Amino acid sequence: MSAAIYHCDEFHCNDRFMNEMKFDWDDLRLFLAVARHGGLAAASATTGKSPPTLGRRMLALERATGQELFKRLPRGYVLTEQGQAFLGRVMALEAQIDPMTKSETRAVVKISAGTWMTQVLCQHAQAIMGDDDIALRFIAADHDLDIARREAVIGIRNRRPDQIGLACRRVGQVEFAVYALDKSPRPWVRVMGKTPSALWVAGQTDVAELEVTTSRNALDLALAGVGQAVLPTFIADGMPLVRVSDLISELSHDQWLVSHHEDRFEPPVRRTLDRLAGVLEELHRP
Repeated sequence: MSAAIYHCDEFHCNDRFMNEMKFDWDDLRLFLAVARHGGLAAASATTGKSPPTLGRRMLALERATGQELFKRLPRGYVLTEQGQAFLGRVMALEAQIDPMTKSETRAVVKISAGTWMTQVLCQHAQAIMGDDDIALRFIAADHDLDIARREAVIGIRNRRPDQIGLACRRVGQVEFAVYALDKSPRPWVRVMGKTPSALWVAGQTDVAELEVTTSRNALDLALAGVGQAVLPTFIADGMPLVRVSDLISELSHDQWLVSHHEDRFEPPVRRTLDRLAGVLEELHRP
């Protein structure tokens, strides 16, 4: 149904601005892609239109509306205040048009987190899905995926984001300590990498005699009684291990649930965010 002209009255839109104008739905569809992906290149991959074509179409849409919808920055397109308001109107129209233009598809919600948090999320997958007809995709990564460019829909982060266009919610505090099978002296287990816990172990005076490439293997060695490892308390406190140190204050940090500002209003994402927050807040409850 691309390239068709729709008058908003046909869909019972109550917004005066949208009622007074006619739009090419294909232009509005392209606008949604650029707004959601934060730029022309990423939107090109999903729309099949080249970045120059998308740029021209967005300029034409701005001229038709008489509004500046985007700030054009070196790293992408960012919605202006007028663009944010226009996005809300177009999304309302999309909700009415979509059922007539495509068959029902299952929403895919991509959630990125570190290795340990992804393990917890997998254990609570059913609670996170609820009764929704959605597909969850867990992405375990020790680096932050770019939510603004939709590498993930939801991220669980160890610091509050400062990137424009992202929304966040604090869900608790993560603590770390050294764990072993008992309090007998054991060699350090060091995870090769640059995570804060790996760097902390590397900075200790004792030389690590055991090195692994994944944090899961550090837990395995601790459980085998071979070494002592720095682990998050929300993981290790549920294992047959004992703390052999106090909490490591240098590694303590708040945990944040992060999503794109526009995506969080999509019903599947909104419900997933709420259920994730419930799981994480319960996990970190003192």
